[in-house]
Amino acid sequence: MSVEKTMSDKKAVILLSGGLDSATVVALAKAEGYDCYTMSFDYGQRHRAELQAAERVARQLGVIEHKVIGLNLNGIGGSALTDSSIDVPEAPSEGIPVTYVPARNTVFLSLALGWAEVLGARDIFIGVNAVDYSGYPDCRPEFVEAFERMANLATKAGVEGEGFHIQAPLQFLSKAQIVQAGMAQGVDYSLTVSCYQADDDGRACGKCDSCRLRADGFRAAGISDPTRYF
Repeated sequence: MSVEKTMSDKKAVILLSGGLDSATVVALAKAEGYDCYTMSFDYGQRHRAELQAAERVARQLGVIEHKVIGLNLNGIGGSALTDSSIDVPEAPSEGIPVTYVPARNTVFLSLALGWAEVLGARDIFIGVNAVDYSGYPDCRPEFVEAFERMANLATKAGVEGEGFHIQAPLQFLSKAQIVQAGMAQGVDYSLTVSCYQADDDGRACGKCDSCRLRADGFRAAGISDPTRYF
């Protein structure tokens, strides 16, 4: 999907899953004056309705281009989101949950980095959060900082002194603060899908970890939750 807009030198590649957090990140980047290029991944996830949600969000927020990349992370499995033989947990658990997808953010950021270098963009946005989140290791500030260092070692642009910046503006916000920030920028959260086991129509289960965090965020923010449930 491409939207005609006036181009500027301030470009950003933004990882857009179609969920609440990534939609907020697109809106925040746009508010900062970036020309926004969004990237989603068809990686074998069971909640494929998020891909349609990402298209809707990209259209609503008027990005320059929205790209969907096909991957086969279900080929290696190891996650309830890519392996149908592993159930999505519907109760809180200790440690890193089975919904963790091995190396997902590393792979996604690597492809975003490649596109950013082609576009001449120097900022890459990701909606990771280290406050109200599921405990994934690739959402931590240490990971974001390490990837930025690697990005500037591994690319022609980085070696030639035109470094990349990995921006994670939601990193230290609560889910309620994220909702409030998105509402202030006009995000239509009814377009988003956060559920790990959403049906084909994008309706949520209301039981998984992602659904609980999302519902708690709207409740704490004092904002009506537009999520549709099955």
